[in-house]
Amino acid sequence: MNEHVGNDRLGIVTAPRTVRIERLLPAPVERVWAYITQSDKRKKWLAQGPMANHVGGDVKLTFHHSQLSDEPAPAEFATLEGAKQEGKVLRYEPPHVLSITWPDGGQDSEVTFELETKGASTLLRVTHTLLSSPKSMVMVASGWHTHLGILVDHLNGDTPSGFWGNFERVRQEYSQIIAE
Repeated sequence: MNEHVGNDRLGIVTAPRTVRIERLLPAPVERVWAYITQSDKRKKWLAQGPMANHVGGDVKLTFHHSQLSDEPAPAEFATLEGAKQEGKVLRYEPPHVLSITWPDGGQDSEVTFELETKGASTLLRVTHTLLSSPKSMVMVASGWHTHLGILVDHLNGDTPSGFWGNFERVRQEYSQIIAE
């Protein structure tokens, strides 16, 4: 993908058990880094909680999807409200690379955020590796796709669109390109 990354473009499978999504974000690298690493900003698009600023440090995320948009969660996902997960920082190279562990089906997967300056914008690559199954790949790709859409809305100063409606739409699309 290049500078013309579409912010609705589906992510891709780059290797077995690996998905990558790229977004060109309307903000400088330092601002995007803050939205990834600072709890008060991260909670607006993903999850709140402390994140260590060194390798080996803890990551504790609490998800409040009800605060991301005005749309209620489908019954299938109601139990995710307030869900907590813990991980570790694997790479911390501000403001360009952050890699953390991410629980996935009883094992750890890994998420890497790579930020690259593109003029006044930032190219963000989110690569999620070591996923447990094709079903997990679909759910993770759909989740990142939808959460990154909320981030784009915030960086643009727009009201976020409906989280769950967007999630369901892209989950169907990812199900078609990732064999479950």
